[in-house]
Amino acid sequence: MRGDGTGKHVPHTMSRMGDVLAGFHAAWEFESDSVLIRYERGIRTPKLFQSLGERRVPLAALAGVTLTPGKRGTVVLRAEPRPGADPLFEAAAGQLKDGSDPYRLVLPAERATLAEYYADELRPLLTASGPAERFLVAAPEGPRQFKAYDGKATFDGGAVHFRWSWTGASTAKWKAGDQSFAVADLAGVEWRSPEVFEGHLRLLRRDLAAATPAVPADQDPATVVFGLGYGPVHESLPFAAAVLEAVRAKGAAAVPTPAGRRDPADIAERIRHLGELHRAGLVTDEEFAAKKAELLAEL
Repeated sequence: MRGDGTGKHVPHTMSRMGDVLAGFHAAWEFESDSVLIRYERGIRTPKLFQSLGERRVPLAALAGVTLTPGKRGTVVLRAEPRPGADPLFEAAAGQLKDGSDPYRLVLPAERATLAEYYADELRPLLTASGPAERFLVAAPEGPRQFKAYDGKATFDGGAVHFRWSWTGASTAKWKAGDQSFAVADLAGVEWRSPEVFEGHLRLLRRDLAAATPAVPADQDPATVVFGLGYGPVHESLPFAAAVLEAVRAKGAAAVPTPAGRRDPADIAERIRHLGELHRAGLVTDEEFAAKKAELLAEL
């Protein structure tokens, strides 16, 4: 079917390539074995979408598709990626807000019938399920770089480099000196979003025991710290995804979650800072409660 923009059905089969469903900030082009998502570059388009440009998502990378009511007279068509299929989603680890979810297509409510038709056409083609054995969606292309609060991070495809800032880096990082980490020496990455709380990008080294307690981000030479104005999502997350894809390509183990309990003093400091953001009106009551519960769960 090729949509006429009115929500009416125009018969066709999904095998006919080139059908396009355009929504706010993005358009999906349906192919026989994939969906090509092209993101707009308009001033209101989320910066992460602009950074991604376009992404080809093989149908084998998807577990399902849903259509739900959205806000203010819209509907949302969302493709559900399989666990382990997309390095961007793996690095994000559930931290992306709805507005920055690259798998959501928001459309006017009057196009709900058309969107439902495409959802119905897609569902029988999504035959894969469960975790993917390898990445099926390409990571954002490199080389990549971004400015963190305490340094500059660069990735050339073979190694990650941290160059510390004299105004932001801790004494521990200055003593350790600028750092370079070969992809072959890494097991994965740990990305924390800066949108609600302070963020960081931690490189997980293969030579360190999994049970080793994590060093506070501002003291760890394998971590850069960022927040408002430094290392925003659209810069730091594609960077993390590119590194993660390179690590997996080298045959390293799946990205681990550092084991062991977090330092209670570190958790207390993070909650204190979160409270300051809440009192300043930078964090809503709901965000404060959710993040505080998440931090307490790490004790």
